[in-house]
Order: sequence, then structure tokens, then C-alpha cells
Amino acid sequence: MREIVLNAPSGVAGERADKFIADGCEDISRSYAAKLCEDGMVKIDGAAITKKYKIKGGEEILISVPEPREAEAVPEDIPLDIVYEDGDVIIVNKPQGMVVHPAAGNETGTLVNGLLYHCGKELSAINGVIRPGIVHRIDKDTSGLLIAAKNNEAHLALSEQWKNQKPLRKYVALVNGNIKEDSGTINKPIARHPNDRKRMAVVHGGREAITHFEVLKRYGQYTLVECTLETGRTHQIRVHMASVGHSIVGDKTYGIKKEKFNLEGQLLHARTIGFIHPSTGERMEFSAELPEYFRNILDKLGK
Repeated sequence: MREIVLNAPSGVAGERADKFIADGCEDISRSYAAKLCEDGMVKIDGAAITKKYKIKGGEEILISVPEPREAEAVPEDIPLDIVYEDGDVIIVNKPQGMVVHPAAGNETGTLVNGLLYHCGKELSAINGVIRPGIVHRIDKDTSGLLIAAKNNEAHLALSEQWKNQKPLRKYVALVNGNIKEDSGTINKPIARHPNDRKRMAVVHGGREAITHFEVLKRYGQYTLVECTLETGRTHQIRVHMASVGHSIVGDKTYGIKKEKFNLEGQLLHARTIGFIHPSTGERMEFSAELPEYFRNILDKLGK
């Protein structure tokens, strides 16, 4: 059983418990939060609350989350945009809105479900059946390239590269504001937000996080940038760009509340990935063009 503690700030007074929990926990959907409440797994001062409980502000909410059942990752016939595949690796261009692997409240429709259907038993078992083959992740609402391992030996070799920050990972983002510098480096430590578990934040004493950025084009009050990761912390680019006053357009967690565009998620795309092939030792690099909705917005800004 995993326990999560959420502290309710005064600013959320009046919100329903299920919504507050879903907003505060990245891997818990609102429907699953409601189920946890119904099952008596959400308590304040030892007393269970219902999903309709109205947050007052100042409460400490204890959420008990059962461990996931690994048998829930099942093959699904989901179309995948496969950029490259051989006997060791498969590289997929993940669409915005797709979760990488099953979690509480998101058991189906994930990239892993699609990989299980496409690859069958040809996925590494190192991460168990919930995350077979998954070497690294990108956020649900971030699009772009992700690599999975098709056997344990490849997985171990790739994981070692990620551990030592060897892969090339370049992202393209549209950010708010006009960045004056043509390029720069953001070196700020990142850790879990002290008061909001769903968010990461620049925190003194957090883990080292380094992002290099280069301006690709300026669109008045918006700037198109390429970000290269030197480290790979959760939400790193999103947190770093917001920390310098240039949040990513469409980012509902770290961005501005009122956006000009009606977006489903942030305009952040993992465009380029480079790594050493685990069997051949060859340096490989792949790129994926910006998704259509991203290009359409740039076209509108260009006019």
C-alpha cells in the first residue's frame, strides 16, 4: 500500500475531494480518486471522506493507494507511429495525450498496451509487465520520440546510458514571452514541490538539472526554442522554462491560466533522440517532425 499526503491550501477551498486529489496526484485520475473515496481510502484526521467532500483549506489528506496489479497491462491494437525497429530496440513517435504505461485509473490505451500488441513477447521484462521495455518516459501531454528495449540485454545497456546522461535528447517548445538571448543554459536543482505532489519545482537541495536552450524563431510575444537536456528530471524543461518567466504554451500545470489557443496540452515535442545501439555500438540518431497541431499554430503566428 502506497500512502500519499496532500496538504490543502486555502486557495482550493470549495473544491470537491475527488478533483483536488486528481489535480494533486499525477498518476491518479478523477474517476480513480472517486473510487478511492468510495472505498474508504481517503481520510482526514482518521475519518474517511466521500468524493463530494468540499475542501476547506488547511486539511491534511491521507490517501492510501493499493499497489497496482501487474496483470492489467494487456495487448491492445493501437496504431503506433514507429520510426525505427530492429531486434533490440523500437522507437515510437508518441502522440500528445497518450500515457506511456498503465497506472491507477489509466489501465488501457497506453503506449505499453500498443507495444505489447505489436511486439508480442519481444519486450524486455526488467520493469515487469506494467512497464515492459520502457527505458525512459515522456509526459502524457508531450509528444515525440521514445525508445523501448525488446530484450533484457538491450534494456540494461540503454538504462546505463540514461543513468549516465549519455543520450542526445532535443525538444522543441513554444514558450510565452520574447526571449532576449539567442541561447542560454538553465542550471537549477529540481525536486517535488513541497506543497503539491503533482508539481515539480526549483528547490534548493534538489537534484541537479541542466537545460540548454537555443532560440529558433521569435513570434512577437512567443518564442520557439530548442531545448537540449543534459540531465533528465521529471518535467525538467517545463519547470526550467517557467522558472525564467517563459512557461510553455498550453502547459496547464506550470503555464499561465488564460491561453490564446485552445490546446489539449503543452506545445512540447521530443524531436530528436540519439544513443549508442546496445548490440552494434553504432551511434544512432532519429528525428520526428512537429505534429500538425503544433505546425498549425506556428503558421498562424507567422501570419
